Amino acid sequence: MKRKVHVILKKEELLAKKLEGKTVVIFDVLLATSTIAAALQQGATEVIPVRNEEEARNKAKTYKPDEIALVGEYRGKTIEGFFDPSPSTIKQHVQHKTVILSTTNGTVAIHNAEKAKHVYAASLLNGEAVASAVCQPSQDETVLLVCSGSSDRFCLEDLYGTGYFISCLLQLKTFYLTDAAKAALLLYEAYEHSPVEILKHSAVGEMLTQYGFLDEIGFVSRKNVYSVVPKVVKKKLVNGEETICLK
Repeated sequence: MKRKVHVILKKEELLAKKLEGKTVVIFDVLLATSTIAAALQQGATEVIPVRNEEEARNKAKTYKPDEIALVGEYRGKTIEGFFDPSPSTIKQHVQHKTVILSTTNGTVAIHNAEKAKHVYAASLLNGEAVASAVCQPSQDETVLLVCSGSSDRFCLEDLYGTGYFISCLLQLKTFYLTDAAKAALLLYEAYEHSPVEILKHSAVGEMLTQYGFLDEIGFVSRKNVYSVVPKVVKKKLVNGEETICLK
């Protein structure tokens, strides 16, 4: 029996009771899941995704200052006292450190999915590597591809990212695609060779361009340049609190 692939258009549509036994792949192409891939590829020990600034600061208290890098944005603007969650520049801040990452959408989506059997973070940068992990023989669950969206709105760039991911999956195995998954694949195929253009003309892409981050869009539009496979695992902090992180 073929494994099923389905696409969810925004994180708010994730229902915890329907995640049991499923594999979930989160997409926030602009920029959270691209930032996670870049941080791990560039030598971060792990990435702890948090829902907001307050949670990030509380997590930071359980570490020595030189052990962590606080990285985050809220509604597209860097949080005061945090490093900018920029995939192209994050290397200088994260090597051999725990990254505590707070974003408006992507890190929230990861938390919304934590009841699933497996949770990955993917982007254009590392889509092929994550697809290979999802296709391992030990995994036979339904695959839910989740577009993080933006504040309860669908985002074009995330659907493009899921379409690229589906194309990677289909190069490795045969899957049954729901109509939502077929729509994502058709979008990707139509703009396969124009990733910068479609990302730039999305609502978030226009916002990032307005804020002076056009080069960042070009950076994250590259396909299959990273080999990291960010996967959610649970860990205990020194204060005994349990948290999730990506390694």
